[in-house]
Amino acid sequence: MKAPAFAYARATSVGNAIALLAEHGERAKLLSGGQSLMPAMNLRLLAPELIVDIGALDELRGIQRQDGFLSIGALTRHVDLQHSPDIATHASLLKEAIAQVAHPAIRNRGTIGGSLAHADPASELPACAIALDATIVIRGPKGERRVLAEDFFLGIYETALSADELLTAVEVPIPAANSVHFFSEFARRHGDYAIVGLAAQAVLDNGRFTDLRPVFFGVGDKAEHVKVAPLLNTEVTPAALSKALQAMQDELDLPEDQQASGAMRRHLAKVLLTRCVAQLLGREDLQAGGTA
Repeated sequence: MKAPAFAYARATSVGNAIALLAEHGERAKLLSGGQSLMPAMNLRLLAPELIVDIGALDELRGIQRQDGFLSIGALTRHVDLQHSPDIATHASLLKEAIAQVAHPAIRNRGTIGGSLAHADPASELPACAIALDATIVIRGPKGERRVLAEDFFLGIYETALSADELLTAVEVPIPAANSVHFFSEFARRHGDYAIVGLAAQAVLDNGRFTDLRPVFFGVGDKAEHVKVAPLLNTEVTPAALSKALQAMQDELDLPEDQQASGAMRRHLAKVLLTRCVAQLLGREDLQAGGTA
């Protein structure tokens, strides 16, 4: 199918883009990489009257190390994240996740800001942003504000962005030296949306978790950060893991669709969290039950 007719404006600055959004409101949509927007328009799921192209705004590109965090411009492409030394050193969870995002053609055009603003619940990057405790930087007519990633995603394709606001950057805290991460997903084919996926960032001290942030995606209307209190600041035993798995299953409201039943997703989520804990701790004895 082809997209419905629309007007087009190429933003000359962030301020110009915000002014256009403020003028046209819900009738306008931003175009960054276009890898989510254009298919949705072609399928007539979206029909904006105006496309505001921000692709030429170089001020929104790049990765900079600042005081205690990495600042990632919203127009930074997936492929740039994948090959960035700073991302590999300080946010390697992102590097690993990007390799699972669709296919090279998509990664060459898609942007981190576009992915986060699109808020697809089966997408890898929203889950990573939450696991990394990232902050989303937003600019609008009233100035700049910051929203924790955990509070940014509200539902299916729904975020804390107002119609007249622009996501400009993502701030990722530089992790402690003893931080570790885990990423894995189940999909029918490489590059497909995940049936269930898990992104996690953790801090270890003498074989114990002092922090563990597991975030599931593909499990509902948004990425879900599950609490794992039985695994924190204690020796992780099979019994403690079992309690965490039960709490996780009670917390997640897993959907049923054409890809999988709720029971299948529940099983896969259990497999992923088991693998995550066992891998991060280097504990093969915890792997029982951790196979699909």
